[in-house]
Amino acid sequence: MEYFIEVLLPIPLERNFTYSVTPGQFGILQPGMRVAIPFGKAKLYTGLVVSLHHSPPVAYEAREVYQVLDETPLVGELQLRLWKWIASYYMCTLGEVFRTAVPGAFLLESETRVVRNPDVAEDGDSLTEEEALVMEALEHQGVLKVSQISELTDRKNVLPLLHRLLRKGAIDLQEALREDYQPKKARFVRLHPTYESDPALERLLESLTRAPKQTQVILQLFQLQQGRDKPVRSREMEDRAGTSRSVIRAMIDKGILQEYELQQDRISYGGPAETGEPAALNEEQEEALASVRQAFGQGKPVLLHGVTSSGKTEVYHHLIRECLDRGKQVLYLVPEIALTAQLTHRLQALFGARVAVFHSRQSQQERAELWQHVQRGGEKAAVILGARSALFLPFARLGLVIVDEEHENSYKQFDPAPRYHARDAAIMLASMAGAPVVLGSATPSVETYYNAQKGKFGYARMQRRFGGVLLPEIELVDLSQAYRKKQMKGHFSQRLREGISLALQEGRQVILFQNRRGYAPVVECLSCGHSPGCPHCDVTLTFHQGLQQLRCHYCGYHRALEARCQACGNATLDTKGFGTEQVEEELKELFPGATSARMDLDTTRGKYAFERIIEQFEAREVDILVGTQMVTKGLDFGNVGLVGIMNADSLLNFPHFRAHERCFQLLTQVAGRAGRTAPRGKVLIQTYNPHHQILKQVSTGDYQGMFGEQLYEREQFRYPPVVRLIKITLRHREWGRVEEGASWFAKSLRMLFDREVLGPEFPPVARIRNQYHKQILLKIPPGQSLPKTKNSIKRIEQSFDAISRFRSIRVIYNVDYI
Repeated sequence: MEYFIEVLLPIPLERNFTYSVTPGQFGILQPGMRVAIPFGKAKLYTGLVVSLHHSPPVAYEAREVYQVLDETPLVGELQLRLWKWIASYYMCTLGEVFRTAVPGAFLLESETRVVRNPDVAEDGDSLTEEEALVMEALEHQGVLKVSQISELTDRKNVLPLLHRLLRKGAIDLQEALREDYQPKKARFVRLHPTYESDPALERLLESLTRAPKQTQVILQLFQLQQGRDKPVRSREMEDRAGTSRSVIRAMIDKGILQEYELQQDRISYGGPAETGEPAALNEEQEEALASVRQAFGQGKPVLLHGVTSSGKTEVYHHLIRECLDRGKQVLYLVPEIALTAQLTHRLQALFGARVAVFHSRQSQQERAELWQHVQRGGEKAAVILGARSALFLPFARLGLVIVDEEHENSYKQFDPAPRYHARDAAIMLASMAGAPVVLGSATPSVETYYNAQKGKFGYARMQRRFGGVLLPEIELVDLSQAYRKKQMKGHFSQRLREGISLALQEGRQVILFQNRRGYAPVVECLSCGHSPGCPHCDVTLTFHQGLQQLRCHYCGYHRALEARCQACGNATLDTKGFGTEQVEEELKELFPGATSARMDLDTTRGKYAFERIIEQFEAREVDILVGTQMVTKGLDFGNVGLVGIMNADSLLNFPHFRAHERCFQLLTQVAGRAGRTAPRGKVLIQTYNPHHQILKQVSTGDYQGMFGEQLYEREQFRYPPVVRLIKITLRHREWGRVEEGASWFAKSLRMLFDREVLGPEFPPVARIRNQYHKQILLKIPPGQSLPKTKNSIKRIEQSFDAISRFRSIRVIYNVDYI
């Protein structure tokens, strides 16, 4: 009897592959375990076992598995079911989900290594200087990695060099499996067992009378060991004894001390295991909690709709406590990594070491260890706080899912595939695990609120701020009138300057919101009108004054700012528009006595950058915080008296059917950072159009009015939640080819779906990274089968790929386009 396994590869292929295994391997392998397999000519990949069977493949001969990597499954049955749903629903491959879901440290791939060919005699005269350098290095080291050869020759691309050596027969290439995950280890010291008895120890101390530093080490070691069971770290020993590494090393060489290594957990928490109970709820919070529990009993996801600072987090704490008391795990999703810093401290104050954080700023090693903790389902990491990727963790006993700020479009993955929405995927995960779901927001998405109104979701409402604190007073500042009356200084109106001065005089802090980073989005020549553009994308370059650079925010291209215009040669360059850098610079001129900080993508690239800025602001070391969307999402600062929105019109005038909804949400959320404790906060919104309906609704907190108007418009023009949307993007380097291919694809779609097809059209930024994009929008009405529609689209794609001139065009699907 033959033995085979179906293997899933972390590459974008539509099918799995069959490999042969030995009877012994067949007996120990289970679905969800990793195996190293040969794929292609020479490469080794990490594959995931999907099933075991005895049927050989028909179209090809099964190759043997190279190595079994796990003793127990890395991925459970629940995770595999979720992956399959994501791949099916979001029209991507299972391999793409696999690569996204599993930490990179677990995805071992082979790397090419170069060795000398022992069967070929070396002819030094036929080698170039670089080739001779490589061969000489191989003579001494035996094996070289490609990266080492690159460093040796000081060349980025060494493939031509290697190809020449291969043709000459001088080298061979080998594939070796690279293990990325390495457990963290620490060095510890202890007294050698020879000196554990009192007489032996006494003789040792007598022999060290002329070595006072070594004597101090022995005495300090006994002092550290007294009254504790924990081993003594080498570094701690050096610090406490006031000595150097060389002294410890000498004592180890003499056999006085022993040094050993122990594996350490990267996921550590220094505080107590459990530190308190959730705070008592007020009457409104108790009613909301009762509504949430009632919806849980009906098996529905529940929307917790509470104004900013109404205490939604306290309701979450009570639900988490109940879940942990049942021995279950909690998934707590937030839209931004910035939120995890504040929330981690609050959760750990209640639940101690049971709280762990998972997001993309962590190292692959940390993510791998947290994966293992969650899979074990122990007390550690029972509450997972994380961004959207946390929903892929292998929960053993999932008992509750919380999606905070559920309206945020940060929950949607755009590139690369899978282009999933974490809120919807979390609801599906909870359904598969039999766990309840809470969706929290002060400004729910139109879709979520629509589902709550239709009874598909449960609903709980909180309309008052916690502690009876009043909602902030919101005032619209007319910029056109301020410019006409010459009341502007830079981009600050007189009313905003007065508001900042008053807040600072009262000892309160200020948040300023500008939804654009950098100094200015456009640099323009006043003589000829030329604006420097990105050579790879159809956008102008953004000026960053701190770096004196022009940067593209799409592809990362950057160059130094020239003193003269490249088109006409005149030194008449000027900036148009403004970003957070310019706001911060103007603040220093207007308020020289105030301390300001900036929170945007440029200032938060480091692993702990978010945490440092937030801690400084909480400690009142910073008076004014300038930021992009990062400052709008759920941050809780008690001393903020004023929030200023520098330009609301950039949010309103955006070519998207959700522009007004997002404007309302963003402005309401950033306004909610003001006056979270008494006295009442103030919000100043600078705009050229103070009579716009959305801005009026923001100023009065009229969510119902916004929802009613947006729903009416979407019913008229057929947009979600009335219909579903699938955006199809065609991408290629040649403009003519993508134009022709998109027209063919859209024509084929219209033959099936007629008027439900919009486009093809070029998006506002038509070229990104030298790839032209053209988009088609497909509307799917409620009565139309979504799976059948997707199958029809896939059949059209197969016909599209069969045409040779279209085969190189990449087709990308974005289901539930937002």
